[in-house]
Amino acid sequence: MKNIIGIDLGATTIKGGLVIGNHLIKQVTKNTEADKGGETSLNILKEVILELRSVDTAAIGIGVPSVVDSEKGIVYHVQNIRNWEEVHLKSLLEKELDLPVFINNDANCFAIGERIYGRGQEFENFVGITLGTGVGGGIIQNGKLLSDANCGSGEYGEMPYLDGILEDYCGSFFFSKYNSNGLEIMQRVEKGDKEAVEIMNEYVRHIAVLVKMIVLSVDPQAIIFGGAISNSFHLFKDKMYDNLVEFPFPNSIKKLKILKSELLNIGILGAAALCV
Repeated sequence: MKNIIGIDLGATTIKGGLVIGNHLIKQVTKNTEADKGGETSLNILKEVILELRSVDTAAIGIGVPSVVDSEKGIVYHVQNIRNWEEVHLKSLLEKELDLPVFINNDANCFAIGERIYGRGQEFENFVGITLGTGVGGGIIQNGKLLSDANCGSGEYGEMPYLDGILEDYCGSFFFSKYNSNGLEIMQRVEKGDKEAVEIMNEYVRHIAVLVKMIVLSVDPQAIIFGGAISNSFHLFKDKMYDNLVEFPFPNSIKKLKILKSELLNIGILGAAALCV
């Protein structure tokens, strides 16, 4: 049976997996060694692919934390990997490996992964949002990833907001202002810590603004949250809806489904989904 290689290329690790149907059957993880420069990271990427590749491999999908020319497979300004300012990754890999390669932004991979393998299967129009160090987004319309000019649609974290951008208030940086992190705050909230509850309540007010921006821009059937911070979704879901009561179009909020991803290894599955 044919298989697909999915690669989640991060600044710290390169995670790869062999996907058959809906199942991840083999996984390889290596340090990106980003501080050594782009050539080193590129060679490690090739090592991961070669460890996974078999005679039945049909294609390779790669998600990267950057702006991507998805048609030509050129990645620009990859975050935290030195010298990856403009890398013609698709042509480099296809020439060397003789396999079709598909490349996209990692947040877009999250969204298409949810559409193919996860909770997005039941929706034709939804937005996938990753809540982690940053805030990334991918837009699915009519069952497909939104076709745009520069792979920049859905990047709600970059929206100007208060004294910075929305990512400052919905990503992990928000918790660092309190000399903490999302996991620690979540644990303290579960123990009833009043200070942590107040911090979480403030965080939720910003998440509600994010939801409003999404609804006002694309009015989706659903929003699906992923990323490390989404693990606290059960703690902020109700308060989030409380902060949406005054939304000017209440019927939009009433019909909107706001969900948490249930997929493990979504970075790998999402990259693999580019090939489907």
